Amino acid sequence: MKRFAAKYLYTLQSREPLRNAFVEVDDDGTILRIGPSEEGETLLDGAIVPGFVNAHCHVELSYMKGLFRKGTGMAGFIDQINALRDTSSLETKLACLKSAMDQLWEQGVSAMADISNCDDSFAIKAEHPMYTRTFLEVFGAQPDECAAVMEGVKALQKKAEAFGLDAAPTPHSCYTMSPELLTASAVEGLKSGSLSYHSEESEEEEEMMRCGSGPMWDNRVANGIPTPPVTGESSLNYFLDRLLAGGLSAPIPGHVLLVHECCLTAEGAALARQVLAHPFLAVCPLSNLFIHNTLPPIPVMRASGIPICVGTDSLSSNDQLNMVAELYCLQQAFDIPLGELLEWACLNGARFLGKEAVLGSIAPGKKPGLALISSLGSIPSLTSNSYSQRLC
Repeated sequence: MKRFAAKYLYTLQSREPLRNAFVEVDDDGTILRIGPSEEGETLLDGAIVPGFVNAHCHVELSYMKGLFRKGTGMAGFIDQINALRDTSSLETKLACLKSAMDQLWEQGVSAMADISNCDDSFAIKAEHPMYTRTFLEVFGAQPDECAAVMEGVKALQKKAEAFGLDAAPTPHSCYTMSPELLTASAVEGLKSGSLSYHSEESEEEEEMMRCGSGPMWDNRVANGIPTPPVTGESSLNYFLDRLLAGGLSAPIPGHVLLVHECCLTAEGAALARQVLAHPFLAVCPLSNLFIHNTLPPIPVMRASGIPICVGTDSLSSNDQLNMVAELYCLQQAFDIPLGELLEWACLNGARFLGKEAVLGSIAPGKKPGLALISSLGSIPSLTSNSYSQRLC
């Protein structure tokens, strides 16, 4: 048995912390007991929190750290990733991938919703203590390649499952897929109970879908790549329409994670709640600043009632994979209390993954992992020096 006591303990049974409190865990990390600390007990200087859930990452791109120019917009970013993908050896890729996962684990990340385009990460994930749900991302803009792409991703799913991983297909975005493939991959992925989908990541994406113009549209035309249909509506509306086109009836069951949503409106959020039984939002603020110097509309998201999760995205679009840094960015930009931020970064991510019975909060019988956030400010709040480390 281990016992940890701190000035603050965020169980996330509520957003308010217990003060001067302890938590006891069994040798395997199962929570045994929580309560007020004893008189004279040594307290850790910081906040004990449940293990984080990184709701959106591309850990297989960790070898790309430091290679990208910032502030290029989505069109420029896509050009860079196309040019730089597969420019390192497999040995280098695997070493960077494992290092990134180890660092996340030591920071207190207990679970991750990870995007994969190949099998590079499978063996490392299978042996790692972090739980991962692998979303096998589907691309293909040519309508006649839909069947072949789906056959390929199903084969990749079988390979992931042979490693003991939870994995299923997921559509990438509105602009990298034919309408037929978007629908087919979403319907197939929802058989597993969840999807992760890049949605409304930038104004460039919205201009492309609404008007058939802008940098992303021009980029695809210049490179001879089929363009998505011009709908006159948002890319989120288009995605929801493609789900319904697959014969699914609203409210569509399953957990659907809408990643980024930098252009979300109140109307779009209301439609998502109408069409989807269990929508979730994933924000990756440091990635959004890296690519196009924009933050998601957090006030709209909070008002919508859709659960918000937090991700780091990849080291192609971020200087670090650090959940506390993401939370500090959100706190500084939107003045959000720490308890609410932790609910997003721990409990809501666990709910999206369907793992809230084990992960995401501190209660007897659960096994969320524990992290200590140090260098807090008053209230308590995060500071630019705040960091996290795993306790168990």
